[in-house]
Amino acid sequence: MVTGECFCGEITFEVAGELFDARSCHCSRCRKAFSGSGSAYALVPPDAFKWTAGEQLLSSYVSQEGAGLQFCSQCGSTLCGVWQGQVNGVTLGCVNGEPDVRIERHIFTGSKAGWDEIGGGAPQHDGWPKEAERG
Repeated sequence: MVTGECFCGEITFEVAGELFDARSCHCSRCRKAFSGSGSAYALVPPDAFKWTAGEQLLSSYVSQEGAGLQFCSQCGSTLCGVWQGQVNGVTLGCVNGEPDVRIERHIFTGSKAGWDEIGGGAPQHDGWPKEAERG
């Protein structure tokens, strides 16, 4: 079981399954949404995700295409991503403990900030990798 929470601890969640397809996105939109060099994000099976406390405190930003983020309206922590009305992934910074997942790829490195130095050995892609599905 994977658990997580926002910075103030009012919103909590659990994932009854494993996280997968972890990636870090370095595009300008993720830098703004995550207030950093980019995102650290892993996908979850939608039917395995459950809010366990504080769901009423969630705020959402969803694009016209149906992709978006949910965050805590009190502390501002970005908690998860949504696609077509369902949670499809969690931000790794809000996961408790050490989940059994590692960043597998860096995406949109072609638009990363000049001050961002990417470490580690995960492959880097200027945009979406050809083999990747959007998620």
